[in-house]
Amino acid sequence: MNQSGEKVDRMETGPNAGRAGFLQGWFLVAVTVLYCLLPSVAASAEIERLFWDKVPLSITLPVGRERWVTFPGDVRVGMPSELSGKVRTQSHHGTVYWLAKQSFEAQRIEIHETDGSGIYLVDLSASQEQGIPVNPIEVLNKRPHGFEKADSDRNRRNARVPRKAQQAPGLVTLTRFAAQQLYAPSRMLKASPSIHRVVVTRRALHNLIRGESIEALPVASWQGGELYVTAVQLRNTGKAPVELDPRRIRGRWKAATFQHVRLHPSGSEADTTAVYLVSDRPFHEMIRGVM
Repeated sequence: MNQSGEKVDRMETGPNAGRAGFLQGWFLVAVTVLYCLLPSVAASAEIERLFWDKVPLSITLPVGRERWVTFPGDVRVGMPSELSGKVRTQSHHGTVYWLAKQSFEAQRIEIHETDGSGIYLVDLSASQEQGIPVNPIEVLNKRPHGFEKADSDRNRRNARVPRKAQQAPGLVTLTRFAAQQLYAPSRMLKASPSIHRVVVTRRALHNLIRGESIEALPVASWQGGELYVTAVQLRNTGKAPVELDPRRIRGRWKAATFQHVRLHPSGSEADTTAVYLVSDRPFHEMIRGVM
């Protein structure tokens, strides 16, 4: 938790307190590898998309199960006092994490964009009934009728004019940004106008790296331009050390950067590291069939 009360993602490193040293270093001790590997195959929970059109969004939480809601930009959540002790609320880089501790009727929640540009209204409730969805939610702004045509005309005009400002981030920039979001102290974190957080399902993969006993857990994902970068925790579950080789990663990735290139045996202080995977599609599409 940072000073503003937001949830800051940090990778699990096991029970050994000695791994704190691993989490303190936020710089990359790795080499970026550009390559294409074999196509991958895998499945992921479907993302529910809600469109904000000034009509309050209705969201129901399953009691005892965390649900994530991602907004177009960084937000601040205003929770009514009536929900104190009934639901846990955490927010980080545009994603709100709600965990209902008991059932409650719908309450109006105000979600403010931190740059002051807008507000979202959510009618939040919680239920113990069976079948309440737990899949992530992505909130999108619904544009007024005619905006699509205006954007298309503007894009055609801009295509004729060379533009230098705000170019899409490249592979190295995306990788560095992801590493800083995970490891840098909160006071050093800086938002990027060209990179934003996207939903990624935190579901462990056991076949992401061929031929090794490694558990891979997606931690967070961001999009910049047409590229995505996903931070994935790698944990050695075997008794032998592992030398990490990007050629063994399933999927056609644009780039891969290991935080460390060697994993010690399971249970040691250095059995966990991270890999930053850059792709031209969302992570869940890239790993379709691996699980």
